[in-house]
Amino acid sequence: MSESGRSGLTYAQAGVDIDAGNRMVELIKPLVRATARPGADAEIGGFGGLFDLKRAGFRDPVLVAATDGVGTKLKIAIETGRHDTIGIDLVAMSVNDLVVQGAEPLFFLDYFACGRLDPETGARVVSGIAEGCRQARCALIGGETAEMPGLYAEGDYDLAGFAVGAAERDGLLPRRDIAAGDVILGLAASGVHSNGYSLVREVVARAGLGWEAPAPFRPDASLGAALLAPTRIYVAACLAAIRETGAVKALAHITGGGFPDNIPRVLPEGLRARIDLSRVPVPPVFRWLARAGEIVEAEMLRTFNCGIGMVVVTAEDKADAVAAVLAANGETVARLGRLEAAAAGAPRVAYDGALDLAP
Repeated sequence: MSESGRSGLTYAQAGVDIDAGNRMVELIKPLVRATARPGADAEIGGFGGLFDLKRAGFRDPVLVAATDGVGTKLKIAIETGRHDTIGIDLVAMSVNDLVVQGAEPLFFLDYFACGRLDPETGARVVSGIAEGCRQARCALIGGETAEMPGLYAEGDYDLAGFAVGAAERDGLLPRRDIAAGDVILGLAASGVHSNGYSLVREVVARAGLGWEAPAPFRPDASLGAALLAPTRIYVAACLAAIRETGAVKALAHITGGGFPDNIPRVLPEGLRARIDLSRVPVPPVFRWLARAGEIVEAEMLRTFNCGIGMVVVTAEDKADAVAAVLAANGETVARLGRLEAAAAGAPRVAYDGALDLAP
């Protein structure tokens, strides 16, 4: 106490509670330990996370890294108080990007930023991150919790994720033997995943619906709960198909930009994808969004996954074998089309048929 009898200003009085941060660390330690895998013991508390690449069993590895967030889907989690699955989305957005390179996810780190830390809310978010890591079979080896009063509104938080994987040098995707006639397979999405939520929220606002109202496309759930269905993690199935068949030539994660922006990223010049849209298994949520928002098909295709979260390219004579392995690992597989030669300047994705957007 100073001579005037006053206590000095503390960090907690300025809005940052170190004790809350320490409590959150204790709450999440068992969640993190549950993600241990060969190469990482998944212990936290040090200044950096460790991973032993040799223990992971690679012969001639190339590291692959990815980072992402979950966009404004966070607003729905925050406004509904449903924080348990948004961490799965965070992991999914990065690890699905790793596997398209042919890489096995090895470890993940998260960044959680907020205005005032609620350790219980933070722990619920991390429980989802840990679950996503378990699904992707990667270790959660570290992260950062940042309490920044004045930068975030009361109750708000933000998330970012960072994943590192590895592939054998001779197993990187896309392969160089991609050719006209190769088959395009699509893996069903679990819903909207984590792209296009600014448009989703605008449709919900125009429809005048609250988050606790029954979902128009799924009456057994509230609208908020239905729209928070977590992004599907395709890692285990895709790695199985790569390793068991040796026939996967390319993978494309269908995120923001949909088919027209994401499929061309893995195709060589001179080829384009021709997709039969009538074969896309369109979930009810997209039919509702298109109808309630009066969104035309072209905008749906460029904003949303429309029911396909991952695309697989393989040779015609290997397509059935690849599809069988994917299905055996829990995926719903649709044969969407094939690759064809394309003139310079032609659209890189061409369509036949139409999406089934009828109510």
